[in-house]
Amino acid sequence: MNRKGRLAGLAIAAFATLVPAVLMAFQQSGGSAPAPKPGQTKVNPVDGLKYVWIPPGQFMKGCSSGDGACFKDEYPQRKVTLTRGFWLGQTEVTQAAFNKIMGYNPSVFEGDDLPVDSVSWVEADDYCSVVNGRLPSDAEWEYAARAGTTGPRYGKLDDIAWYYGNSGFTTHPVGMKKPNGFGLYDMLGNVVEWTYTWYWVQLNQENINPVGPSTAEYKELRGGGWWDDPDLIRVSYRRHFETTDEDYNIGFRCAQSGPGAPPSE
Repeated sequence: MNRKGRLAGLAIAAFATLVPAVLMAFQQSGGSAPAPKPGQTKVNPVDGLKYVWIPPGQFMKGCSSGDGACFKDEYPQRKVTLTRGFWLGQTEVTQAAFNKIMGYNPSVFEGDDLPVDSVSWVEADDYCSVVNGRLPSDAEWEYAARAGTTGPRYGKLDDIAWYYGNSGFTTHPVGMKKPNGFGLYDMLGNVVEWTYTWYWVQLNQENINPVGPSTAEYKELRGGGWWDDPDLIRVSYRRHFETTDEDYNIGFRCAQSGPGAPPSE
């Protein structure tokens, strides 16, 4: 049976082995409990990865002021409000974590501490569901990546990201570069990250907790990766692929809804 055919069975089998009490505790910590403090971390007991609390707030979404590398789909710049905080993986999902949950490793570059690569949106979405989470929306992703900054990057390129100019044509262990202001690593570079949002060109002003269209042809990815030139390693840069597409430049990280938010959002 090929990898696609095994996917659903593997995810169900992995989920069936989890301890219900552990799952419940992890869900409650991001559900009805009081809002955590900004930068607070917790470990997801299901896959062992660390999550960071991202507080609610406002930011300017889209092409950063003065950024001459923007593409047409990064406009218009607009103020977006996220009224609810959320948890976000401090790093990209590692190969060790993915293999633990899904029972296989699709990656081209092999190493337990390397980000999982060559993973489709379907696989990423299944993984996040099994570990009691979800993929972040594109607005959540950009807000978390900016971490209060307003430029195209949250730091000097070589300090924060693995990209074409310094990667040596491979991925690198997660968390080796400098984090952003929220304490998140590799939001730019290393691997491009799937989001939950269907790709679209922003024409209306969905500015409060935007989720995008209910369906479209492609899913949106963010962050740029080890293979990309500097002009693609920017917080507002968007790309899109079909849900079953795979590439050795693509990985993901999971989110979990915070207090007051429906688990499905």
